[in-house]
Amino acid sequence: MNIYLDNASTTFPKPKVVSDSIYNFLVNIGGNPGRSNHNNGMESNRLLLDARETIASFFNFNNISNVIFTSNITSSLNILINGCLKKGDHVITSSIEHNSVLRPLFKLENNNLIELSIISSNEFGFINVDDIKSAIRKNTKFIILSHASNVLGSIQPIEEIGRLCKDNGIFFILDSAQSAGVLDIDFTKLNLSALAFTGHKSLFGPQGIGGFIITDELNEICNPYILGGTGSMSYSLDQPDFLPDKFESGTLNMPGIVGLNEGIKFINKEGLNSIYEKNSYLRNLLISNLQDIENIQLYEDFSNSNYTSCVSFNSTKMDTAELSYELDYKYGIKNRSGLHCAPLTHKSIGSFPDGTVRLSISYFNTIEDINYTIDSINKILK
Repeated sequence: MNIYLDNASTTFPKPKVVSDSIYNFLVNIGGNPGRSNHNNGMESNRLLLDARETIASFFNFNNISNVIFTSNITSSLNILINGCLKKGDHVITSSIEHNSVLRPLFKLENNNLIELSIISSNEFGFINVDDIKSAIRKNTKFIILSHASNVLGSIQPIEEIGRLCKDNGIFFILDSAQSAGVLDIDFTKLNLSALAFTGHKSLFGPQGIGGFIITDELNEICNPYILGGTGSMSYSLDQPDFLPDKFESGTLNMPGIVGLNEGIKFINKEGLNSIYEKNSYLRNLLISNLQDIENIQLYEDFSNSNYTSCVSFNSTKMDTAELSYELDYKYGIKNRSGLHCAPLTHKSIGSFPDGTVRLSISYFNTIEDINYTIDSINKILK
């Protein structure tokens, strides 16, 4: 058997239309957008524009020029954090963040450039809006949060936090790594200033493509993090100050952009709600069966249904890494163990330093996958 349950890391398999579109681009098009006027280059331009339109529509944003492509969501968050924050800014984040948020913020704080407040979640990975409200200062400039935890799948009250930011004139940056493609993300309704996204997870794109959407207001104070060729204003030694060129130096990953575009179109065709409902059904099936296994510790608030497809657990009978290894080596169940690049989350839920075994579900998983996984865990622990 080969059961893939590491979709929070990267989704697998991808829809066939994704790989087909990448193959077609590499074999039949291959041009460099913005650099050439021949047919191949112009076709690449058309595909690039179509991808920006797809992404803007998917997240309910009205200006495709403000859709910026990067290599991944870590790059997007670093561009936003290092390019937008200024000396003396106060930033609020939380303990459920991935290191792609925490590490650049900690570096800025350690260099005495920003002030940083980290809101602790409860033991189930949920943060309280009142705690954020209490942390706001006169110089609070940004709130930077993950939409959902990559360890637990806990979904944060983003709409309430967005209203809080709007009322207090605070820029709001959202890390959508675990939510885009699973949850409805309305940029305007959530009062976002920037939305960072990655292609290779629930948007069903390939690895190596990501990006962000930025408002004009935030763009005004944000400096480009990487400078270079953009295919525009080549006569000038200054970086263009208009979007998207301001943030898109160097050759874009067009095969990745084409694949991501088709991944989002696949989601639109299947229906975002249908994907969420199937994932939730399989997650609930997994949770309910794990509860029946002795010596299993689930990091779960059973009274709360606000979760994506991640499930974290441990066993009191076996080391975390050993259990993960047995699932993969003996039963072919692809999973992840450890701290999942989110150490503060594990401190909040009491699983530090060993971390957890994490199983994460995708739209392509089945009831048979879940039943086989439960049976395998039972066999290992017995």
